[in-house]
Amino acid sequence: FTQQDKDRWIGEAVYLRAFYHFWLMRMYGPIPIMDYDAGVADDFTKIKRQPLDQGIDFVSKECDRAISLLPMRVTSDRNIGRVTAAAALALKARMLLYVASPLWNGNPDYAGFTDKEGVKLFPGQYQAEKWKAAALAAKECIDKCEAAGYQLYKKYADPVQNYQQLFLENNNVEVILARNCTTPDIGGYYPGMTEKCAFPGSLGGWNGYNPTQQQVDAYEMDNGKAPVLGYNNDGSPIINQASGYTEAGYSATAMTGRWMEGVSNMYVHRDPRFYASINFNGAYFIDRRMQFWSSGADGRGNAGRDYNTTGYLLKKSVDPTANIAQGRYSLKTWIFFRLGEFYLDYAEALNESDGPVADVYKYMNLIRERAGMPALPAGLNAEQMRERIRNERRVELSYETHRYFDCHRWKIAAQTDNGPIYGMNISAGTSLQDDAYYKRTVVERRVFQGPKHYLFPIPQSEIDKTPNIIQNPGW
Repeated sequence: FTQQDKDRWIGEAVYLRAFYHFWLMRMYGPIPIMDYDAGVADDFTKIKRQPLDQGIDFVSKECDRAISLLPMRVTSDRNIGRVTAAAALALKARMLLYVASPLWNGNPDYAGFTDKEGVKLFPGQYQAEKWKAAALAAKECIDKCEAAGYQLYKKYADPVQNYQQLFLENNNVEVILARNCTTPDIGGYYPGMTEKCAFPGSLGGWNGYNPTQQQVDAYEMDNGKAPVLGYNNDGSPIINQASGYTEAGYSATAMTGRWMEGVSNMYVHRDPRFYASINFNGAYFIDRRMQFWSSGADGRGNAGRDYNTTGYLLKKSVDPTANIAQGRYSLKTWIFFRLGEFYLDYAEALNESDGPVADVYKYMNLIRERAGMPALPAGLNAEQMRERIRNERRVELSYETHRYFDCHRWKIAAQTDNGPIYGMNISAGTSLQDDAYYKRTVVERRVFQGPKHYLFPIPQSEIDKTPNIIQNPGW
């Protein structure tokens, strides 16, 4: 083996160690730093959690080391899936964005959180310069990735088709790191799990992946205006009259690839990503129109226990060529990092450090342009831009495991993850145009206790094995 081979193996191991340290930190906060080979004879009672800043510094240095040892891109098909310097740049950039965010940066809720020896585990003071560091890391990731040939996926002229295929064309030009999943049956996955959970009952699916009404409301109109500005105490929407959105009546027109004639006006003229991500009542999917009303082919009355709970099914990342009855599924990948994320990471960090300067608009608008959406209005202040960035992330990165951690790191989960969750009235309706179905209805009520629920609890079994590991606050 050549020295280059050995360096690459070392770089991959270093990267994976950093990757898993960060994966644990974003769930649990401060963790032990395992920067050595543990042996069976070691005294694990001495292991303890290290201050968060030390863990961040460790992962950051590991990423830098991996960058120096790994190629920027995979150059042969047989190496697809191996980590690269681009993946290390991406990991570092995402981590530093988290570090700068309110949950991790001078959070008063954790000011008194110490270990058994009184060592503070969270940084005590807010440090504005962390946003600058996050912006620099995201920009470095973008620049070096683009120089190496990564780019936004723009294979198709139709933004709906383009956004849909971004997640179905494996290892495309935007993907920085992904892993194989679902077919063949590896890693504990069932073949076709995504399709089984997202397909409607009339196509053999389980109706399992049900987007909420709140997520549907997050998709702007195709004129760039928000359809819903907020909610009244009874959960009814505060409709933005200037947007053109209405929940009354049904469309007398159709737009190929987006909506068909007869659908509720709730679903017309929305962000193209909506049509690539969400199957709604009356939407056309594969070879039929969805019937989510109670007595419809995909409705609760015909689904048994596997019924659609919100009146929506996930369409994003779902392969329309799959056939559940025939057991036919394609090999798919799960994307850990893609270039588009870092456009939004950079815009967010730069807006927090410098305000809505030109580059914030530039990278936000590059994402919106790719999605077929109009550019942001000029003259936004930093707070207004923050809200636009947060909603753009909610839409662009939906169902890619970002929203949960975004709401936590922004410390808004007490609002977003608490209270009633709405959908359509799935227990009503006898036809596509039955008004009774289109009534916003409480699907479930969620409970979020802050600050307790901002971090996962340490399993008691781990504390029993390593008694110097202290539990997270509130648990």
